[in-house]
Amino acid sequence: MAITEYFVRYLQRRDTLAPKDLERLRAVRTEHASYGAGEVIVPANSSPARSCMMLRGLSARSNRLVGRPDDRVITALHVPGDFVDLHAFVLARLDHSIVAVGPVEVEFIDHSELTKITENFPHLTRLLWMATLIDAAIHRQWLVAAASLRSSAHLAHLLCEIYTRLNAVGAASNGQFQLPLLQRELADILGYSPIHVNRAVRDLRDRGLIRWSGSDITIIDWKGLVLLSRFDPSYLDLERARR
Repeated sequence: MAITEYFVRYLQRRDTLAPKDLERLRAVRTEHASYGAGEVIVPANSSPARSCMMLRGLSARSNRLVGRPDDRVITALHVPGDFVDLHAFVLARLDHSIVAVGPVEVEFIDHSELTKITENFPHLTRLLWMATLIDAAIHRQWLVAAASLRSSAHLAHLLCEIYTRLNAVGAASNGQFQLPLLQRELADILGYSPIHVNRAVRDLRDRGLIRWSGSDITIIDWKGLVLLSRFDPSYLDLERARR
């Protein structure tokens, strides 16, 4: 299979791709795989020979707590077009798992393909580097949000971010998107109890900011949601610039 167009859009949103770059990207060989909710896509403590890219659905980066193997912290969410574990290309091993959140489709790309790109396509190499830096910026912003926002605002910030990331690659529009997360999974992300998450969801509904039914979310008042969460998308680096 060819590399997902979501990743092409991810890059084109941020830079102009020359015809030779596009041709090389679309020549990348991939292996398709599907996973059910809760299945491990990439296990912790592994040294994979390929990296994973999201094609459909949502996945989570999951870290187990030392001495508490039944407890976990979700440290990242990945949407279509995300290179989930691109850093596995250069790290000796992964310290976390990648787990499917709901039904998921992914593409695996052999590290031999990435090696060829980094040896022969300097512009694409810089863009791959950019993708890992944006991933790090998202992680930093999650830390800032956790330290500075109360539960409703914190949840609102997450919703703003996920919608913006989906919209940037054409996977969401008109304020509507899917977030197949259980409240206990939201609790793992936000650092609250499921009860606090339930109250935060109810608060956002009562304010008239969102509709949330199952995994379907509609943002009714984008400006209000942004104002409550103090969301500034600059950390997602969506401005098109020469890299």
